[in-house]
Amino acid sequence: MITGTVDNLKFKKKLSVIEQITLKDILYTWVGRSTKGLNDFLHLEYTEDVFAKMEKTMNDDDLLISDDDYFRYITLTEDNQIVIGVLDMNSQLKHRIILLDEIK
Repeated sequence: MITGTVDNLKFKKKLSVIEQITLKDILYTWVGRSTKGLNDFLHLEYTEDVFAKMEKTMNDDDLLISDDDYFRYITLTEDNQIVIGVLDMNSQLKHRIILLDEIK
């Protein structure tokens, strides 16, 4: 996983339904859970605030994804890079680019 600064990333403004479903499946596969079971406790909602993303709803428990990073959303850049927004232990937002070979 690569950590990047937000000023170097250009996020998509809209995601197609196929992109939304694919991002959900990628996230579930990346964290090592079945797409059927994970949806029961991690609900993702499509939003288009500043950019388009599949965002964790506030009612869900926090999902610790690595060390002290908590998942907030998954999205795509205009170059179709998969990006995860996480909060670190200081509640600072970071963006991590997921490489396809990291998804099992």
